[in-house]
Amino acid sequence: MIYRSKKQIEQIKKDLEKKIVFISGPRQVGKTTLSKLLTSNFDYLNFDIIEDRAKIIKQDWNWNKEVIIFDELHKKTKWKSWLKGIYDREVRPHLLVTGSAKLNTYKKVGDSLAGRFFEHRLHPLDLKELKGQGNSKENFQKLLKQGGFPEAFTSLKETDAARFRKSHLDVILRQDLIDLETVKNITGIETLIALMKDRVGGGISFSSLARDLEVDPKTVKNWIRILEDLYVIFSVRPYSSKITRSILKEPKVYFFDNGQVKADEGARFENLVATALLKEIHLMEDLYGVNGELFYLRNKEKIEVDFLVVIDRRPVLLVEAKMSDTQVTPSLAHYSQYFKENKINPNIKSVQLVANFSETKKNKNGIEVSSAIRWLENIDFKNISES
Repeated sequence: MIYRSKKQIEQIKKDLEKKIVFISGPRQVGKTTLSKLLTSNFDYLNFDIIEDRAKIIKQDWNWNKEVIIFDELHKKTKWKSWLKGIYDREVRPHLLVTGSAKLNTYKKVGDSLAGRFFEHRLHPLDLKELKGQGNSKENFQKLLKQGGFPEAFTSLKETDAARFRKSHLDVILRQDLIDLETVKNITGIETLIALMKDRVGGGISFSSLARDLEVDPKTVKNWIRILEDLYVIFSVRPYSSKITRSILKEPKVYFFDNGQVKADEGARFENLVATALLKEIHLMEDLYGVNGELFYLRNKEKIEVDFLVVIDRRPVLLVEAKMSDTQVTPSLAHYSQYFKENKINPNIKSVQLVANFSETKKNKNGIEVSSAIRWLENIDFKNISES
């Protein structure tokens, strides 16, 4: 049995006592399974199921249940106002809503649900959640090749994981996408995904992709936004103290499903690190109410570091991902010194994660070179952000 973060589960239980809880995340990542683990006293209603849809419309469920779980509720007309009416009753069950797209896709700022909900985001499995469950090295290799979606990760054969990835993406593009957006060129989006699978870890040029796809760059930007909203990919932008400057520079794109990456092993490893960092940032936001961001660093001289974690607008962690190199890279040393000398954060942490390494060491400047497996199993931004 694969368990989710105990902290997250306990916080969701507490939040249900106070407000509506939204659990969002990629399709088939385990949102329904997690929801049903919270209590044995629940009713589960899926708007895609005809019988459940009738119960939802008539409000004909067991009102004595502790929790009512609504799945695919966003497909109901005026669902937000409807849900507000249920929530505002004097006596009601606790309400939990799941969805396979970013919450802002369903709920705009200032709508009728403002102040009435807490959000939690569920990600694919990672080394931290899998710690103590099986062999760490084997888990790492499976995450690299098969990804962290429960069905793919637990598959005994890589071919079964590959079949899951294909059907998973097909459902997203031919069901979820159509539900949320008016998009005619699904084939174009499929081609865009295929192109990005080979470009993980490198900057994405909208104009270059537009030429390859024979569409306008604005169309490419819109397609990427849609794929981000559907939890297929996420963008990491270059860091700048002036955010507007970052927006103008090319982002890097990573996949929530590590198994989708078709580039070399180094790119798959970088993607795995990116997903773990973003997952921890989202956990920090959902549990503690901080504002977290993930960037990469690159200056005019093209000195680059893979990732920079920023908590409440304060840079707290530099991360470089390497397959085997245990010598601190000059770029990591450069930015570590830069943040300290310019007093941006004199206590910023710097770590070089090495896939094929089993130890942890520090150089004279305090830069850590660590086993990627060991570090990712124990990742904790709360301690880092408070230092």
